[in-house]
Amino acid sequence: METASMPSRTRRHRLVPQVQRPRSGTAQVWVESPLQMLSAIEAHGAGLLGRRTTIHPRGGTAGMDTTLHTLMGQAPLGVRFGEAGLQVPPAGSRGVNRWVTGDAFSGRIQRELMGPIRADEVVIIDDGLATVKLLDILTSNRPVPLVRPRAPRSAARTALGLAAWYRLRSLARSGRLMALTALPIHVEVDEAFRSLGGHLEHHRFEWLSTQPVAEQFVEPTIVVGSAMAADGLIRPEPYLDWVIEQTEDGPVGYFPHRREEPGFLDRLAAHPLITVHPNTIPVEMRLRGLRHGQSVRALPSTVLPSLRLLLGPNRVRIIGQPVPGPWWTPAASDALRTHLSSSLEDPTS
Repeated sequence: METASMPSRTRRHRLVPQVQRPRSGTAQVWVESPLQMLSAIEAHGAGLLGRRTTIHPRGGTAGMDTTLHTLMGQAPLGVRFGEAGLQVPPAGSRGVNRWVTGDAFSGRIQRELMGPIRADEVVIIDDGLATVKLLDILTSNRPVPLVRPRAPRSAARTALGLAAWYRLRSLARSGRLMALTALPIHVEVDEAFRSLGGHLEHHRFEWLSTQPVAEQFVEPTIVVGSAMAADGLIRPEPYLDWVIEQTEDGPVGYFPHRREEPGFLDRLAAHPLITVHPNTIPVEMRLRGLRHGQSVRALPSTVLPSLRLLLGPNRVRIIGQPVPGPWWTPAASDALRTHLSSSLEDPTS
């Protein structure tokens, strides 16, 4: 678990951007999750991708269709959406200024990076805590394969992840790698990435903040669901008990993670003071209408720093719940526990 002194080592969002905005040119974007799709819109709205941006969503992913439908109706000028599918836009395409992705840990993306990259720049858009982990690994003093912590590590997969590490660092050294995130980055990582030659930009959901609020929720306590039980990282029973305990302060609105088991959600919905809201679009988009007097609680998650940015002006309390030791299962390594718990830090406190 991170210590109480860690927030002082976290750089707040820079007021002066590192690159000039708006930029000209075109961008091809590959997104595999609703958050990545929202991040692509934020990157375009910030003027970082160019005048024309084509977003290619991965098909068959939970929550993508609803998010795509929502964003298509309000996307900023210059954004178009390609057909949903499984084909990553080629990094070697001519006439593209920026090739954009949210998941540099993906083997599919890494294989694309091994080929010719004709775009002027590769841009990594926000994928939550995975983006923070990526920056940490890329600034390591020793080669580290870009492989997800719980992914199988065959010799071939490790070799591909290691090659991707070298390729991205090479792009950074030539000034052709940029990362965009809404999450706070530790000072050492921030400075190391910039020293390497990479461009690091931050956003505060400026585009989303200009959009009308579509939903209102009245429960005094909002709990944002976690996938850690479904993923086998924590035991489900104490997590269920913790959610139910939140009803001691009144009705609870529960917003499930897209990977949570239906049976688990049925048990929560059976409680008379818990309303399980269907999973539709990212909670960053859904919870913007919360007001002072309401609070949001969650286990370690990307949503904690995101909602601090969005709901701070409304004086909504964002409360991160550390995972008690007995909850963890052997599947959660010490390194993974520390990484996930980093989202509990609040650099503004």
